[in-house]
Amino acid sequence: MSDFDRNVAARGIGAARATVIDAGLRAYMIRIYNYMAAGVALTGVVSWVTFNAAVVTDAAGRITSLTPFGQTIFGGPLTIVLFLGTLGIVFFLSFRINKLQASTALILFMLYAGLLGLMLSTVFLQYTGASITRTFFISAASFGALSLYGYSTQRDLSPIGSFLVMGLFGLILAMIVNMFLKSTGLDFAISAIGVLIFAGLTAWDTQKIKEMYSANDDGTVSGRKAVMGALTLYLDFINLFLFLLRFMGDRR
Repeated sequence: MSDFDRNVAARGIGAARATVIDAGLRAYMIRIYNYMAAGVALTGVVSWVTFNAAVVTDAAGRITSLTPFGQTIFGGPLTIVLFLGTLGIVFFLSFRINKLQASTALILFMLYAGLLGLMLSTVFLQYTGASITRTFFISAASFGALSLYGYSTQRDLSPIGSFLVMGLFGLILAMIVNMFLKSTGLDFAISAIGVLIFAGLTAWDTQKIKEMYSANDDGTVSGRKAVMGALTLYLDFINLFLFLLRFMGDRR
């Protein structure tokens, strides 16, 4: 009878500990999604404000010319500076995250999202606002479903993830080559493969981020992981949106 009581107590303690870990994991993932959503929102607002400050339109809403600010943003050395700046922030966060305070890492992530918003304002020059909005909501719904799958599936996605990373490098190489070839067929293939790769990466990265959680992490370590997780999912979403826009966007 005594042994039975101890077994029941042990199972009760194990169940309570599992409940605590599950609640902590949910809070950790919600924090990541909140950071990511804030980054996406900041990028969108900065892009829209930049576009409106950069163009001159007629009564019908057609773009007639660029303002001096638009000429600076959309051409010249500032474009290269923005590209190098955003790239530098990503590399800095990736290599220095273990030495940063969580608050500093979050500020750098938001700075990156704002600078990327400046760069992505060019999509408003190429596509209509209605098609951008439509593609955004389709991307958000797709991202949500894929991320939920990555979070809930019991299947190990690591083999798929390794294949997708290899595919991503091949995709980048193909995009560089097509900058010179300007092949419409290759461009279509790049767009299709890009959607598939970032759809898969969304699920894989979500599972990987989930597995990084530890109930033993202190606030600083947990905060760092949350920022890096948010940055990873943010990049998956932005790239999924951009490749879908190449399919679904109505050009001006």
